[in-house]
Amino acid sequence: MEKVPFTINGLENLKNEFNNLKKIQRPEIIKAISIAREHGDLSENAEYHAAKEKQSFIEGRITELESVLSRAEVIDLTKLDGKRVTFGTKVTVYDEDADKDIEFSIVGPYEANLEKGLISVSSPLAKGLMSKESGSQVEIKTPSGLKNYEILNIDILK
Repeated sequence: MEKVPFTINGLENLKNEFNNLKKIQRPEIIKAISIAREHGDLSENAEYHAAKEKQSFIEGRITELESVLSRAEVIDLTKLDGKRVTFGTKVTVYDEDADKDIEFSIVGPYEANLEKGLISVSSPLAKGLMSKESGSQVEIKTPSGLKNYEILNIDILK
């Protein structure tokens, strides 16, 4: 089984979601299905069908999270030196095409959130920057074409 890298915070967030699904949302949806059944004919009961659909989503997500959590590997960020781009680093790059600085953190695939500046270690951008040092010029093939970046700064996530 392939390990899934996580920061400590990212793993905690996933565990919280898992616990919320199992201990709060699952019992609530079971109760909602029971109440909807009491309304009679299930073939025309929209509440019942909506609750069953939500239950299916919750159960699927629980199964997915169980698998991910069983393969989770927390990366010890204290062992990073911050000299090269790696998992667990915050990187500031100059985007030559857009003529602006961009800052993002490289995290595991289940922690990625572009709106928060968190990109997956398996993304084209992260892969292209891996092992590069500050000051490096990098050309990266992305889904939208070739992009040119200069690495301005590398810090270890806190």
